[in-house]
Amino acid sequence: MSRSPSLPDRPRLDIDPEMSDAERFEAIRKHHERLVQVNRELGDRLTEARGRRDELTDDVDRLMRRNETLKTSSLYVATVEELVDGEAVIRQHGNNQEVLTDVEGRLAERIEAGDRVAVDDSFSVQRLLDDETDARAQAMEVEADPDVSYTDIGGIDEQIREVREAVEDPLDNPERFVKVGVEPPAGVLLHGPPGTGKTMLAKAVANETDATFIKMAGSELVRKFIGEGSRLVRDLFDLAGEREPAVIFIDEIDAIASKRTDSKTSGDAEVQRTMMQLLSEMDGFDERGEVRIMAATNRFDMLDEAILRPGRFDRLIEVPDPGEEGRAQILQIHARDMSVADDVDFDALAGELDGYSGADIAALATEAGMFAIRDDRTTVAEADFRDAVEKLEDAGEGATDEVPGVTDYRY
Repeated sequence: MSRSPSLPDRPRLDIDPEMSDAERFEAIRKHHERLVQVNRELGDRLTEARGRRDELTDDVDRLMRRNETLKTSSLYVATVEELVDGEAVIRQHGNNQEVLTDVEGRLAERIEAGDRVAVDDSFSVQRLLDDETDARAQAMEVEADPDVSYTDIGGIDEQIREVREAVEDPLDNPERFVKVGVEPPAGVLLHGPPGTGKTMLAKAVANETDATFIKMAGSELVRKFIGEGSRLVRDLFDLAGEREPAVIFIDEIDAIASKRTDSKTSGDAEVQRTMMQLLSEMDGFDERGEVRIMAATNRFDMLDEAILRPGRFDRLIEVPDPGEEGRAQILQIHARDMSVADDVDFDALAGELDGYSGADIAALATEAGMFAIRDDRTTVAEADFRDAVEKLEDAGEGATDEVPGVTDYRY
């Protein structure tokens, strides 16, 4: 237990009657200085004591609130499935358990089917919760525009044109579609090998369009508890509807939209339930408004036929490995901020990079720069690019040798 510091001694003034006037004056002066010093010290201690009192008061308030919380029974989130004569069928989130319970009179007048409520351990409805969007869905909204434009993507000019026609034009110039009398494409699916620019294309759309951009990975929709994945999908589309015009981009969509099987495991059933919610949101009874959907996958062969039909993804755009002209264009894009020697022939280099993807070429440019840095040079020569090609090919052969059945390290 801490003890309070002792107070300074009270200054005393002792004057000898035999003192001269000068000595008496000096004694009074020193006494006054001591009084000022003690007063200052006591003032500092008083300020410190008041600060400590405020801290202890905050601690007491916090402990009292915590004590009240501990004495209060836990509440759980549930959804009202049905209301009948003052009773409600509720489904608790997390375990998907459905329970029939009574609803207190005032709450019964306010609650409707589909509302979110808080229930206690006995499943008694305690309060009505706001129907707010899941915070995870809000976190997927892209606040800052990515630093990628269409000029940063090479070798897929035709794919860029098709994406802009299907995503940007309906948002920027909807009257053109009205005049022609056609509905704009409902969604765009980008498919092709890894590293060909599918995600970069989505980033460019996010940068170039004024619409709200919501980005997620398919694996993020695979949740632990039953019903959580489908609820997150519903909240994402609700958020897009509130922020329209909006673009929803689902990367690696094969994680939730693979072909349905007869598997009876709870995990597979939950993934299929999430996919069915996605299908419903993409092509349901309600109009989506100014919400465009983009998705990307490396495994087009794994996707379920239901998600590929027109009305969900009207445009299936293949993004292949670039040709020779595209490879030269990508080389120039990645080298434009580098100090490159004038004699570097990008066209000749591109002719030797058959089978390279855009990501491979980006890695090649970085490796060439590293060779120049290693030799303490500020200019990247053509020999550096050729050394980088040799290094990447050696690395690919080593990876192929170590992993049976792998024939191309770039895949």
